[in-house]
Amino acid sequence: MSTRPLLRASFLVVVFFAVTAVGNSVGLAAAGNPVTGLLVGGTTAALTLWLYHWLIRRYEERRPDEIALAAARPVLLRGFGLGVGLFTAVIAVIAMLGGYRAAGWGSIGGMLGTLGLMIGVATCEEVLFRGVILRLVEEKAGTTIALTVSGLLFGLIHLSNTGATVWGALAIAAEAGLMLGAAYVLARNLWLPIGLHLGWNFAESGLFGATVSGGSPDGLLRGAAGGADLVSGGIFGPEASIVAVAGGLAVTVLLLRRARRQGRLVAAPWR
Repeated sequence: MSTRPLLRASFLVVVFFAVTAVGNSVGLAAAGNPVTGLLVGGTTAALTLWLYHWLIRRYEERRPDEIALAAARPVLLRGFGLGVGLFTAVIAVIAMLGGYRAAGWGSIGGMLGTLGLMIGVATCEEVLFRGVILRLVEEKAGTTIALTVSGLLFGLIHLSNTGATVWGALAIAAEAGLMLGAAYVLARNLWLPIGLHLGWNFAESGLFGATVSGGSPDGLLRGAAGGADLVSGGIFGPEASIVAVAGGLAVTVLLLRRARRQGRLVAAPWR
């Protein structure tokens, strides 16, 4: 069996892992100012998508329809709205259970700087984990294994974050890794998971001022956690809350049921 596909896949993973690491670091440094935050985040997203387009055309010798611009705007907006709405529902439940409260106002500038950061983060991470890892594993092993592998790897990289725990990584894998993978499987493009990822992260930090996977970007509100860590997520933030896990898994089930009805799931070759 030829090793070329494996080498090509490994090359793409390494390239976009590096892009994600550098892009997230630069975006975080720029997020303190709304102008630099939006400029750096937007530029990072555009360059990442351009690089993906160029590499897929060159090494896979095909047109990367998963980032076709024709579907970008409506699907991005749909995903963004779903992400904001879902996290708003999650934080409302956490607040009712005593795990979150608004401790005061942040700033509009902080909110915009965080928006810029999250534009870059969502794009880089979705290109890596859904555009490369999930897509390539699915081609060889089917949707179920691809969702599992990409979800677990997505959770694993968050172990390097501030306040990270094994539970926090597993929570991220379940609520976000699986949900964002399911969004890709349903839409068969990267715009829906990018929008969903962006909407969730922006609402979490940019609107409600909550800690995001151990980080604390500025937001419109200043959020404060309280009560049991299982409810609030503790120092890792709401993404380690059992409420967020339940919400993410519920949406995952809905997306996959719809994808199954539309014939979007890929069976493992040996089946």
